[in-house]
Amino acid sequence: MRQKSIETERQGHVLIVWICRPSQRNAVDRETARLLEAALVEFERDESMRVAILTGRGGVFCAGADLKGVVGVQGEANIVSEDMNEAGPMGPTRLRLTKPVIAAIEGFAVAGGLELAIWCDLRVASEVATLGVFCRMRGVPLIDGGTVRLPPLIGLSNAMDLVLTGRSVSAAEAKGMGLVNWVVPEGLALSKALEVAKLIAAHPQTCMRNDRLSMLDSVYGGSWLNGNSKTHESESSKGILNVRGAERDAMQQELLYGIQSMGIPEFGDAIKLFLNKSKL
Repeated sequence: MRQKSIETERQGHVLIVWICRPSQRNAVDRETARLLEAALVEFERDESMRVAILTGRGGVFCAGADLKGVVGVQGEANIVSEDMNEAGPMGPTRLRLTKPVIAAIEGFAVAGGLELAIWCDLRVASEVATLGVFCRMRGVPLIDGGTVRLPPLIGLSNAMDLVLTGRSVSAAEAKGMGLVNWVVPEGLALSKALEVAKLIAAHPQTCMRNDRLSMLDSVYGGSWLNGNSKTHESESSKGILNVRGAERDAMQQELLYGIQSMGIPEFGDAIKLFLNKSKL
């Protein structure tokens, strides 16, 4: 029986969500994306849970989308839906939860894995962590919020650097540009994330969550207040709200650019060449 690629663990009011595909460096395929989104939707609905931590097994956070799934080489291809109420290719990246999520990063957080990390509210990285837009070298576009969330997080100039060059970024450099909040010794990212999560969980929740949402609204637009919600930003079928306002519009545009990039003949050829080389 295949082991589930997503596992959860409760510690008081904190939910730890593990990506469990260490042999694939926790690359996310279609099933993993579905399970990851479902775990975080359940976290949002569970009134006893106040903070979530997203991390990975085997000393790696996430190396991005499973490229075998992207080109349909093995199993079902990753979902690339133009409906912003559907799951993103990496899972939860089209959701705007009312509760905070912390990324605990060991090893690689690259390509779609970086998109997962910057979807989170806070990031703890071990000193040996590596971040970057590694999909640049494979001709794979950012279609899960990378081009939308990086600029307000680290500034347009730094975002352009990462997105255009595809170079690797150390934890220390990431801390300097605001890409991560804390850098800790190797193996201690989860411990630090738990420390921060428990501090957040101990605060009065309504005030903290409203202040958090207000900050997100100020950056991305799309008020959560019912009187200001646009018609097309209605509650999703999952019973929680998805990205909205300028964030939604920008992610929709990002996706359209990405679909165009994936429509050229060189797209699948470059990935298959990389996969063939990786077998050698």
